[in-house]
Amino acid sequence: MFVKNNEISPTIGCTWVPGTRGSRDLNTNYTLFAEVVLVGLKRAVAKQNNSCEITLDSYPHHMILNIWVEAENDLGKVESEHLSGDADFIVKTSPPSDVKVFSEKHFPTSLLINWTHPIAAEYLKLIYQIRYCSSGSSTWTHVPPVDTAKYIQSFRLQYLQPDTVYVIQVSCKNMREGHGHWSDWSANVTARTPEDKPMSKPDLWRVITPGDSAHERKVLFICKNPVLSNGKIRSFDIRVQGTKWENVLVNGSDSESDYDSSQRKTTHLKQIVLSDRRMGYVEVIAHNSVGKSPKALLVIPKASQELSPVEGLKSWIHSGRLWLEWRPPNVPAGGDAHKYTVTEYVVEWASGAQRDWQREYANTTQTVIRGRLEKYKRYIISVYALFSGWTGKPVTVETFVEQGKPSKGPAVRLNGNPGSTEAELVWNEIPQDEQHGFITNYTIFYSTGTEEHAIPVSADTYSYRLKSLSSKTSYKAWIQASTIAGSCNGTQHSFITLKYAPKEIEGIVVGVCFGFLFLVLLVVLLCIYKRDSIKKTFLPQIPNPGNSSIGTWSPDFPSKADMPRESALADVSVVEVDLFDGKSVFEEDKACLPLKKDKYLSEEHSSGIGGSSCMSSPRQSVSDSDEGGDSSETTASTVQYSSVVACNGYKGQTPSCLPQTNSQPTFSRSESTQPLLDSEENPDMPRQESSRLLHLFPLNPQPRHSANFADMDQLEVEDHGGLLSLRFSALEEDSLQTVPTEEGQSSDWQQAAPVSNYMSQTAGYRPQ
Repeated sequence: MFVKNNEISPTIGCTWVPGTRGSRDLNTNYTLFAEVVLVGLKRAVAKQNNSCEITLDSYPHHMILNIWVEAENDLGKVESEHLSGDADFIVKTSPPSDVKVFSEKHFPTSLLINWTHPIAAEYLKLIYQIRYCSSGSSTWTHVPPVDTAKYIQSFRLQYLQPDTVYVIQVSCKNMREGHGHWSDWSANVTARTPEDKPMSKPDLWRVITPGDSAHERKVLFICKNPVLSNGKIRSFDIRVQGTKWENVLVNGSDSESDYDSSQRKTTHLKQIVLSDRRMGYVEVIAHNSVGKSPKALLVIPKASQELSPVEGLKSWIHSGRLWLEWRPPNVPAGGDAHKYTVTEYVVEWASGAQRDWQREYANTTQTVIRGRLEKYKRYIISVYALFSGWTGKPVTVETFVEQGKPSKGPAVRLNGNPGSTEAELVWNEIPQDEQHGFITNYTIFYSTGTEEHAIPVSADTYSYRLKSLSSKTSYKAWIQASTIAGSCNGTQHSFITLKYAPKEIEGIVVGVCFGFLFLVLLVVLLCIYKRDSIKKTFLPQIPNPGNSSIGTWSPDFPSKADMPRESALADVSVVEVDLFDGKSVFEEDKACLPLKKDKYLSEEHSSGIGGSSCMSSPRQSVSDSDEGGDSSETTASTVQYSSVVACNGYKGQTPSCLPQTNSQPTFSRSESTQPLLDSEENPDMPRQESSRLLHLFPLNPQPRHSANFADMDQLEVEDHGGLLSLRFSALEEDSLQTVPTEEGQSSDWQQAAPVSNYMSQTAGYRPQ
């Protein structure tokens, strides 16, 4: 039943459950019956199989009402159980209307609720129930029924939190016990309780980082509003190391009208520099519009006097929430148990620049992070034990609420220039907000386009040297980062290896130079140690003519002509003839005179065996004989061992009466291609062999015909330019010549054919 216009509606609604027996394929009709004793029966045919409404003429207050349902099909009909009783027993009123909530300034912990009865008291008296909760909460708090089981229109909620928004609902039913049903809850009504002074201390904490110099710490004091702030915190008073109080205003955004006191924000109070050898402490008081909070105290011990940490910290994920568990710290042996009594724990978590913390009771060893944690973010969890404001050492773990694959891979690059077979790859760690999990390993990929290689490395490796690469080849390299949830590739980097490694060319050049130097030294040493063999091979030894045994040779023909008997010897006169005086030369020699003259003037004297020379030259010389044309038989490749050259003309010999003979000359010129002897190359050396030829043919000391040539009876030896010039006697000349005397010339001598100056060499040379 429902209230309609402050009265109970005469329409009655009824629901039932269809029967399960019989065939459901049969068409069944349902009929609702309502009978008021002494009034009559009402019926209504149900349009549905499980509900129906029936309207009476008026609602029968305080009368007996009987209600049932009848089902009928081809198999028959049947009635349900009859519901019979006072008509007011089944009434369910509408919820209270026009519910209002009022806050009172002087009552910060209470709210006043007013509402209107849904039905007049003449018809039905009602009782009420109230429930409330803070805004954003899903847990309702019910007012005890004993306080609201009355016919009332208002109620004061008490023991509420100041400056807190509450949601309130009201319901009602028939006051008579066992009669009626509770109405639905009224619509939500919200209200904020008035402010009150803070009832708890500020949540004071610190962040310690290394200082700019050694043995210093930077301490940043941060604070959250008190849990029972009872209003908007306007400012904080802070005092460090017993100095003067300083007032720190809270950001204006924290004082906006829509501020929710249940959301505690963090305020940075002050940063100080504290020595590791000094202890520090700070005091903080929070202020709102009504009053100030109790004082919070935090002690920063010396770096060497931090108290014991908790033990066995571990974390795990359960139902999407992060759970922590630890064991209390141990009391040092001989330590003061009272000093090491834990008063509370601080659980801190940080991700990047975001930081938050929560406090736990001293008897707590397991908790869940109550802050809002995001998936794919790395959190550093630290647990501190507090000993009456003294902070113990932290114990830290890193964890993720949920891990995913990295959002991007590392960017790889070359460290320096690549070599011919090596290249060093380096990369940076992926930013933590892009890792989305713990990096399990990196995989290095490099490819030439046709062949790909993969090298896995540990997660703490950020450089790797590729080896055994091909020279002068283009490569592409990239890094793959992996977590337990997946992998992601980084950007590619291309490089080309060198044809030669750095300093390889210099090394080759230096090596070749050292090798060449070593070879030269080796050759020099070999030449030094093998100089005799090399000298014999490349520099044949030329005998020293001074040590020659040529003088002891036996010629193939008699070295001496048959000497005539002294009685038969003709007188020989020696005539000195000027070579260039045409009057003293035979007619047949005049034709050769110009040639000889030019030759003698243009050349130095050539050497001859047993004689001195004006020039040591292997050039062809002109014979001083009458048959100058015979010299043309000597070629340029032939070196004359002996030639008779007149330096100041020549001496001729004229036999006086000795007839011409056909005997062989006693000295023959030799022509050979053998190199000159040292004595010919050095004509200054005296020749002992020349003396041999002087006595081979003894001269007549006193020629018979010496009227005009008294001094020409012997060989004259002259020192010309430091050299000895030997003038041969008649037997030492290449050929015997007759010179006519002044008294007359014999026609026989003039008609005689000239004898050749040279004899052919028949037996060659003997070895020396």
